Amino acid sequence: MIRSLEQKFDPKRYEEEILRFWDENKVYKQIKEKNMSSPRKFYFLDGPPYPSSNVPHVGTLWNKILKDSIIRYYRARGYRVNDQPGYDCHGLPIEVQIEKRLGFKTKKEIEDYGVERFIEECKNFAKKNLEEMSQHFKNFGVSMDWSNPYLTMDNEYIESAWWLVKRAEEKGLLDYGLKVVHWCPRCETTLADYEVTEYKELEDPSIYVKFPVAGEKNKYLLIWTTTPWTLPANVAVMVHPDLEYVWVEVNGEELLMLSARVSEVMKEAGIQNYRVVKSVKGKDLEGLRYIHPLEEEVTIQKSLRDYHRVVLSSEYVTSEEGTGLVHMATGHGEEDYKVGLDHGFPVFSILDDKGVMVKDAGKYAGIYHRDANSLIVEDLKKKGYLFHYGTIKHRYPVCWRCKTPLVLRATRQWYIRVTQLKEKFLEEAYNV
Repeated sequence: MIRSLEQKFDPKRYEEEILRFWDENKVYKQIKEKNMSSPRKFYFLDGPPYPSSNVPHVGTLWNKILKDSIIRYYRARGYRVNDQPGYDCHGLPIEVQIEKRLGFKTKKEIEDYGVERFIEECKNFAKKNLEEMSQHFKNFGVSMDWSNPYLTMDNEYIESAWWLVKRAEEKGLLDYGLKVVHWCPRCETTLADYEVTEYKELEDPSIYVKFPVAGEKNKYLLIWTTTPWTLPANVAVMVHPDLEYVWVEVNGEELLMLSARVSEVMKEAGIQNYRVVKSVKGKDLEGLRYIHPLEEEVTIQKSLRDYHRVVLSSEYVTSEEGTGLVHMATGHGEEDYKVGLDHGFPVFSILDDKGVMVKDAGKYAGIYHRDANSLIVEDLKKKGYLFHYGTIKHRYPVCWRCKTPLVLRATRQWYIRVTQLKEKFLEEAYNV
């Protein structure tokens, strides 16, 4: 029987009545049983949220409601729908919350506390939150099987992940090797490309550095960088083969830079008196050798002398910023790494997991990389290799979990060669 309309609408009371009606009459169960014998199946896989909070983010709620609308649509058409929700209980989102609760600043404190004990804290935290989150989803009317969510911390789920790794190895898709990745020095872990989503506006050094040309007096390659701490890891310098470069005389010295960048660089450096001495195509600079400006401070650079030369790259050198000469640190840049592999250059990182400079960084070993910037700039200035110092405000990637600025760092990683499966994926897509 339809009730008469009330003068005052009370949404909370109506919500409670509707939810109670669904629960008492087992509406969800009836709908599931109605289509249980249907030959038509619709398989739904829930991309799981992190139970790092007991209240779901508004975006997560919106996501679930959209999924629920699709599930309801297929149920209404008579499909037997798999509607198991899930929770991603593993990983740093949970760990970071427990670290905050326990007041931990470093991973060493977790070891001192006890790894097993810490894991148990994480599990209990995740379990409590996911139970409360499930209730929120129910209150929003999301009709999934909340009595049986999949949890990534369950042994059967973990075993399925190991099965996948085993199958990848059997098919020759599993590999292990050096790869330049985004790294969080606070969380001490890599971030996948899709995780690099948050940025902060940071102020960093913007410096122009002179690399002495080997066997020449007062001739220099001029490079620009916003990460002075990567200079101790320099291996080579890239130029564009098809662009025009010039030797520019400034205060009795000749500096090599891109012709299209001369006026902008000189303006930034506050220099008015200069003249172009000679022009040359980038391709004709290939093989030009130089001496590393911090060779005395970073002794490993002496062993890299055979690699210190100009190489060509039309893909990674542009005329939009800098000098058109790109300093290459093969262990701290994705493009640097790729070009380095093509030329057989060594790949090495001068940072440990915490972002601290290692022994190969010479004089700067033991110093946090961002703190090393000012020391490196000062040494370049003392030696006469700092052409210009400035600062730049730019959007810089930070860890989405802890907001620490990320670094690019070569580390040994396990990875699956998904690109080898591309054709198979495309074939299967047409069968869905």
